[in-house]
Amino acid sequence: MARMHARTKGKASSTRPYRSKPPEWLSQDKKFIVKKIEELRRQGQSSAMIGIILRDQYGITGVREVLGKKMKDIVNELNLNPKYPEDLVNLVSKAYNLRRHLEDNRKDLHSKRGLQLIESKIRRLVKFYKKQGVFPTDWKYDPKTAGLLL
Repeated sequence: MARMHARTKGKASSTRPYRSKPPEWLSQDKKFIVKKIEELRRQGQSSAMIGIILRDQYGITGVREVLGKKMKDIVNELNLNPKYPEDLVNLVSKAYNLRRHLEDNRKDLHSKRGLQLIESKIRRLVKFYKKQGVFPTDWKYDPKTAGLLL
């Protein structure tokens, strides 16, 4: 399958090995993992950062293979959902930083093109979230007020 904003097809990447049960060497129980996820989420960590902390500090390779649920489902059960989805917030912060860069460097045409591509991704993602019912149908992304989302 081709890349979104490039003409290349891309290369295959490594995949995780399939496991249906947690590794034998894992010493933490399920309650500890859920408690740690709740604690880190209350500190304001993103799901990706929580996964990295669990992997590096506690040796938990994957939450899904240990608990049988995705981290998103666990966060939903704990009612600790962020106001806006994390992928949208990451794209908006990237566009915001690029827009600040372009205020100082107006002739940077490569960055202008990058900003156009990022904002098109944001618009497509907002359209998807409207169809899913995450956002109301009249919600609109505005680059001037994008800093308020962060």
